[in-house]
Amino acid sequence: MYLVAGLGNPGAKYARNRHNAGFMVLESFASEHHAPAFRERFQGSFTKLNVSGTDVVLLKPATFMNLSGRSVQQGLHFFKLGLPDLVVVYDEIDLPFGTLKIKRGGGTAGHRGVASIVETCGGPDFCRLRVGVGRPQSAAVEHHVLSDFSGPESTALPSVLERASAALTDIVIRGAQAAMNVHNQKTDS
Repeated sequence: MYLVAGLGNPGAKYARNRHNAGFMVLESFASEHHAPAFRERFQGSFTKLNVSGTDVVLLKPATFMNLSGRSVQQGLHFFKLGLPDLVVVYDEIDLPFGTLKIKRGGGTAGHRGVASIVETCGGPDFCRLRVGVGRPQSAAVEHHVLSDFSGPESTALPSVLERASAALTDIVIRGAQAAMNVHNQKTDS
């Protein structure tokens, strides 16, 4: 079983922000695999489904980004899972828009949602699916991630979410290492 946590901020105000890439990927994955509706629990919303014989819990923390670890820890505890069973999907400013990178463990690169999970859940040794949102040219990082995708990015976003959902499917079915070999490539976007 995997717990897949997509990071973002709750509410309509943030729905299309770059910082909500994790939520968007989970919604795309849930739709593709015909998951039951999300329901409230674990200080967030979750759904449970089976993908090719593997149980998967999708969790969207509603604690706001900087406190994501609280929700994730509750989900791990309830389902009796550990860090090896956790996949975290989130936006990454150090990757160009549309680039996907999968890795296991590592630092937080200043991402406060990831830092909250590391601190609250007992360490960094979980799988990450990072979705590139690009580094801002002139705006402050906080303004950049809390703003909506640009027009051209919004046009390309469905394709990015489709590729991220495919990467997540590969992580769940074949494991992180096999998924890295396929999906850790720069996009043409």
